[in-house]
Amino acid sequence: MKIGFIGCGNVGGKLSYSLLRNGFDLVVRDLDKNVAQPLLDEGATWADSPKQVAESCDVIITCLPSPAACKEVMEASDGVLAGLSKGKVWMEMSTTDETEVRRMGQLVEEVGAHAVDCPVSGGCHRAATGNISIFVGGGREAFDKIFPIVSAMGRNILHTGPLGSASVLKVLTNYLASANLVSLAEALTTASAAGMDLNTTYEAIRISSGNSFVHETESQVILNGSRNINFTMDLVLKDVSLFDQIAERHGIPLELSPMLVEIFKDGMKRYGEREWSSNIIRRLEDATSINVRASGFPDEITCDEEEVEGQEVIPIR
Repeated sequence: MKIGFIGCGNVGGKLSYSLLRNGFDLVVRDLDKNVAQPLLDEGATWADSPKQVAESCDVIITCLPSPAACKEVMEASDGVLAGLSKGKVWMEMSTTDETEVRRMGQLVEEVGAHAVDCPVSGGCHRAATGNISIFVGGGREAFDKIFPIVSAMGRNILHTGPLGSASVLKVLTNYLASANLVSLAEALTTASAAGMDLNTTYEAIRISSGNSFVHETESQVILNGSRNINFTMDLVLKDVSLFDQIAERHGIPLELSPMLVEIFKDGMKRYGEREWSSNIIRRLEDATSINVRASGFPDEITCDEEEVEGQEVIPIR
C-alpha cells in the first residue's frame, strides 16, 4: 500500500516519519521542499503536486494548518480531487471544521473514494514516537482499511462515528486543553504572588485533584521559561473558534469559550500570532511584574514512552 502525505510541517513531519519508520512506501508533498527533505533523505519519494500524490498513492493524507489550506490542496486544478479515483482513501488529519470536512468528503465519495477525518491529540512530543492518540470519523469499512496506517502513527485509536465526528471531538478536546492552560497560568501566577515555592506548587498540583495532562506538560515549559510546547496562539484561536461555531450551531449559550477567544486574541495582539501558546501566562506576568519561573524543568517536552503498535479504543456501552 502506497501512502501519500501532504503537509510535512510540525505535526505532519512527525506522523509521516512514523510511517517511514514502520516500513510504509511513502510519497510526500509540501509547499516547501526543504521541510520535507529529512523525509526524502530517509527514503520517501517527492511529488510535484497534490494531484500527483493522489494519482500515485492508495491512501492520501492531508495534515494542514487550516480549512482554507486544505480546500486549496484538495480543489485546485492540480489538487487531490483531480487525481483521486475509485477505491482510494482520503485521510484528513488536520484540525478542521466538521462542516468543511463533510463537504469535502462528499466530493471525495463522488469519485468512488473513501473519506475519513483522523485528527490527532496528545502533543507533538507523542507524535514523534508514534504514541499519539488518533480519532477516526468515517465508515467502518474505511476505518478497517486504514487501521494498519493509523496504528503505526498512534497508540490509542478511537473510531468516533461518521465522517466529521472526529473533527468535532478534536476541537472539543483542544478547547478543554486551552481552558486548562489559562487556568494554570492564573494558578501559577497567584501561587508566585502568594510566596509559594513554584517547584513545590508544581508537585502539589501534580499529585492532587487539580492535575491534568496540560499541567504535566505545559506547566513544565512555563516554569522553565522557554514556553515551547510546539503549539502557537493562532492555532489555539482557530481551534477554540471552531468549537464556538459548533456550539453556536446547536444553540448552546457558552460562557467560558468566548472568554478564551478574547484572551488569545489579546495574546496574539501583544506577542504575535506565532507565539507559543503556553506564553499566554505573559499577560499576567506583564500585569503583575511577576516572573513565573522555577529551576529544574525542561525547555521542551519529549516522549520517552516505548513505541507500541496502536490499539483500537472501545467505548464503554
